[in-house]
Amino acid sequence: MKKTWANSGLDLHLDLPTSRVRAGLETALRDAVRDGRLHPGARLPPSRALAADLGIARNSVADAYSQLVAEGWLTARTGSGTWVTPHRPRRPRAPAAIPEEIAPPRYDLRSGVPDLGAFPRRAWLAAARAALNAAPDHVLGYPDPRGLPQLRNALAGYLARARGVSVTGDRIVVCSGFTHALALLCQVLRARGGTAIAVEQYGPQAHRRIVRAHGLRCLALPVDGDGAVPRSLGRAAAAVLTPAHQFPLGMTLAPRRRRDFIEWATASGGLVIEDDYDGEFRYDRQPVGAMQALAPDHVVYAGTASKSLAPGLRLGWLAVPAPLLDEVIAAKEAAGAHASGPDQLTMAGLLASGGYDRQIRHARLAYRRRRDRLAATVPRYAPGVEVTGIAAGLHAVLRLPAGQSEAGLVAGAAAHGLAIEGLASYHTGGTSHGPALVIGYGRPAEHAFTTALARLGAVLAQAAGAPAPAPPR
Repeated sequence: MKKTWANSGLDLHLDLPTSRVRAGLETALRDAVRDGRLHPGARLPPSRALAADLGIARNSVADAYSQLVAEGWLTARTGSGTWVTPHRPRRPRAPAAIPEEIAPPRYDLRSGVPDLGAFPRRAWLAAARAALNAAPDHVLGYPDPRGLPQLRNALAGYLARARGVSVTGDRIVVCSGFTHALALLCQVLRARGGTAIAVEQYGPQAHRRIVRAHGLRCLALPVDGDGAVPRSLGRAAAAVLTPAHQFPLGMTLAPRRRRDFIEWATASGGLVIEDDYDGEFRYDRQPVGAMQALAPDHVVYAGTASKSLAPGLRLGWLAVPAPLLDEVIAAKEAAGAHASGPDQLTMAGLLASGGYDRQIRHARLAYRRRRDRLAATVPRYAPGVEVTGIAAGLHAVLRLPAGQSEAGLVAGAAAHGLAIEGLASYHTGGTSHGPALVIGYGRPAEHAFTTALARLGAVLAQAAGAPAPAPPR
């Protein structure tokens, strides 16, 4: 076979000018050696092969090689070919390195993330192995924008059984978490002519940013002891609610309020977007059923595996009303953001085998124990602090006595290597519920939880001007 650049064992991009070809080739080869694309000791193709591939005269290549040999960049020996001189090339500037991730705080009591060390690795791997062994080849191709039917059907059965959701697999849309789901719904509502979405006055700032990023205004719904208040809706196209466990205040949306929001949606043609935040983690009674079952044609139900498994899986799901389904699918297909096919099959297998139910029950028990330890610890260190919002979820709200500063406590905690959040960081305006801390008890690894609580207690005691009590025996 004739030896050419294509089969000489070395691929290298050379960008040559249309004039002064030899000088351009010298420069291109010199730069390739200098910046390391041609490493020390790399063998260059024969001059005839390179000339044929580049479409230039062989003499131009031979002269360029000779010049670079004379300068010391290349080494040539009769009968042995030409190669890069075996010395470390001079690099005028190293390429910019990708910055490493910032290390998390040593003790993290912020909300929103579960104990990642409790992820059921063995059950997940077993389900993944079984799923991949049985998976048809097309599952590894470009997926259906709605999600794989195996997962959608499994989710429909699970949601009906565990959360009371009224849905069939054909109306489930798999997405990459709640923020992705909210972005899709905002896009659809904006295309329908919507101008505003109502959100609870306490909630994640990221959700409000998503709403505004899609050209919609945010209308703040007041929140009291019975949850979101169905007023200030104006001409909202939708209302985003956390009825099972208001985030972050922690109350359940009262039955009368649920009916009021449904009546508003039915009368106005609006949409209720139900974020089932912490819906599966109820500690005082059976989990409260989904609001969606009251009006499946007017409520979009949204759930995720972020708390039950891990946020890094990026698995979420929507139960979409039939009139909205085609538009949501089109928006998702246009966005091109699809969950991994193998991960969808694994999740489907975990649901079908009962492994997901077992994980929920195990996690519910573990987090209830953590909640109880938090609720017992705080009064010992700071009797004036009230622990609220603990009937469900992975966080509690610590209501502070008058005069104590959220910002001061957050800064004091940081000085002790502890990350916590103030309630004000979730407030979007309107009536304030006063100074408080939002304490997540899901994040720390089990071995670090006791120390995290002790540091939190020390910060609270210091703010109250009281000495920290001795740790319990």
